[in-house]
Amino acid sequence: MMTIDLLFKNATIITMDVERRILKNATIAIGGNRILAIGNSAELLEEYDAERIVDCCGKVLMPGLIDCHGHSGHGLLRTLGTDTSDGWPEACETIYTSGSTEEFWQVDAYLMALERLKFGVTSGMTLFGGGGAVLTGDMVIRVDSPIYGEQHCRAVQAVGSREFLAVGPRRSPFPHRYVHRSQSGDKEISVGLEEYYQTCEKLIADWHGQANGKIQMAITTQTYHPSLAEPGSKRHDELAAETRLFYELAERHDLLFTQDGHTTGTIDFARRELGILGSKTLFSHCTDLTEADIAACAETDTHIIHNPSAIASVTGRCPVPELLDAGVNVAIASDGLGPDRSCDLFRHIFYSMRYHRHHFRDPSYLPPGKALEMITIDAAKALGIDEELGSLEVGKKADLILIDTQKPHLTPMLMPVHQIANFANGNDVQMVVVDGDILVEDGKVNSVDEPEILARVQRVAEETIDYNNLHSLLVPNKKLWGHSKT
Repeated sequence: MMTIDLLFKNATIITMDVERRILKNATIAIGGNRILAIGNSAELLEEYDAERIVDCCGKVLMPGLIDCHGHSGHGLLRTLGTDTSDGWPEACETIYTSGSTEEFWQVDAYLMALERLKFGVTSGMTLFGGGGAVLTGDMVIRVDSPIYGEQHCRAVQAVGSREFLAVGPRRSPFPHRYVHRSQSGDKEISVGLEEYYQTCEKLIADWHGQANGKIQMAITTQTYHPSLAEPGSKRHDELAAETRLFYELAERHDLLFTQDGHTTGTIDFARRELGILGSKTLFSHCTDLTEADIAACAETDTHIIHNPSAIASVTGRCPVPELLDAGVNVAIASDGLGPDRSCDLFRHIFYSMRYHRHHFRDPSYLPPGKALEMITIDAAKALGIDEELGSLEVGKKADLILIDTQKPHLTPMLMPVHQIANFANGNDVQMVVVDGDILVEDGKVNSVDEPEILARVQRVAEETIDYNNLHSLLVPNKKLWGHSKT
């Protein structure tokens, strides 16, 4: 009998393998960070002994969830300005450029990594900033100095999850004003394209591939909407050159490239004018796409990230069924810790199923199995890690979650895929394994002091609101109660 590190026995396993097998009374054997065997419990228990054996009777094992799109900096601003039309984007602009410290970015990274992990998300892509007007303005990406990205990566490394951190420039005209806050005082700096580029290069050099490959860098640029400039104009040439410069940076380092907030005509435009589509490109939101947009994705193997709970999905619709029918790979993502949403991917897939069924007035759209694919193996394809992650198969890395189904809302367990997709939530996740290490057990994180981190989050959030004089954004709208809309 072989002695191994970890063994899960008597589980119902949703493998997400090529055959999409659902195994009953099954066992997974793990050695180091790899899956050694999957099969019948009685047979494998005769072959393997383990330093740690977990009895999974009445529980479901499945691959760790993958969140392909979120934003750093948002978690400490939850609910801030949600009752105003522009309060929250303006707060982001202020805080991200001049009203945040290194500690702000560190504790925000801790918060997001912890929330993702406890909800069963073992891998995620995070844009390093956000807010602002995505299409006609630009998001605030905190790459005026490498120190902020370094603080983010250190926090995620401490938690132990997998992270793709996307960094890149703001949009011209340059330079942009930033303020570095510290105990020694505030220092105002001007940041141009060269400084943004140098920061990205530094973060790539220092952090790409760290933590045994669990931390990887990616590149993001602002979405170029055709309304911003006429092709052939000087402004068009400037915007196109900025985009291509950083796209080529991603290509040179073999990194993923992502953009936030595509909509009607922007993808077809990006293909024709910018040449940034391809198998290592991910576009998020992607609402009200044209047939030409969809065709461009299908023909170039570009990945689409659907964020059903985001405001963009209220004001427009990502045509997920149409994209899938065209052969485009689509993943479902959280959009991060926004003012009105969480990183609970179970919540997002349920909302996505209802969202598209309501649009077509047809309950057959987006079946539960497809929804689960979109937060596991399809999401892994989008991040280029499907050879190693996204399914439970022999030889793949051991990223998996254990769901406690001994609860009223998950009983009786008759059709595991349907019940997990329709009824499970992040709080049902009992155990989380990343790279063969148990990071969450009985809902508690093993890698860091969670209560201490949450206390820091509360303190830094309050300090940030005080410093930036944003208390007015915490005052509920007068129409909070008793009205049909604010």
